[in-house]
Amino acid sequence: MLASMERYSDSVFRALCFRHGADLTFTEMTHVESLLNRNKGSLEKVRARDDTPVQVQVLTSSEAKFDRFLSGFKPFEGFMGFNLNLSCPSRDVIRRGKGAAMVKRGAKTQRLVSLIRDFGFPVSVKIRLGLNRYEKDNRLYLNSIRGVDPDFFVVHAKHAGQGSDEAEDYSVFVECVEEAGGVPVIANGGIDSVGKVRLLLDMGVGGVMIGRAALANPAVFDLYKNELGVNVPRRVVPGVDGLRAEYRLIYDLLGGDEKYLFNFLRVLGKRAGVRY
Repeated sequence: MLASMERYSDSVFRALCFRHGADLTFTEMTHVESLLNRNKGSLEKVRARDDTPVQVQVLTSSEAKFDRFLSGFKPFEGFMGFNLNLSCPSRDVIRRGKGAAMVKRGAKTQRLVSLIRDFGFPVSVKIRLGLNRYEKDNRLYLNSIRGVDPDFFVVHAKHAGQGSDEAEDYSVFVECVEEAGGVPVIANGGIDSVGKVRLLLDMGVGGVMIGRAALANPAVFDLYKNELGVNVPRRVVPGVDGLRAEYRLIYDLLGGDEKYLFNFLRVLGKRAGVRY
């Protein structure tokens, strides 16, 4: 799966990654209140310009407001459900009781899951390992898995207080998979080699979600699937020049946004350790 990434995850980038092996993509995270208020920027974030499979990632802590939004929501081609973001580490988001602040609120999470299901839509839940080290060490994140029944969980293997340079703790996935009781758990966080994918699959996860590694190489999904033997026959993995040209082709076809084009070209091929 392709992770949701602010300022990158537009329809063009999602389509490019889907063409090169991503099974599911996600919109940029968006506040439900902003969608209710018809905020132009927020509506653009969840806009789909083609039929690439995508879940709409939302931030909310209010069943009433989400109910109002869902009452007027019309599914679009490629829509694969909603993703509840219980993962965002932003201090502003946390102060508003959303994102990682929701991690230990299992009962509320289940009410939101049930609400989405009542409207007939698929739903997934993305969590972190709590707000801080204390919550992680006390395994409070399991409250968002225990008694919650989405179609799948996504677990980012850090707590909200950790920086991007700190290591993920993949050891949590064994317990998360056990607690999920058969609901697939998707591993997320720092996945930038096929060796890490193998390690996580051996722990019983149902798949992986890749973010930053896909910015450098949007074909990383097919690259790993080739090495894992999932792609039979193996699929061609283009280099930087080919991916740049393909992005521009999709950009012209879908009428992409120039700021996303600039952001993508700035990071394509730049991340060390992600080969082509």
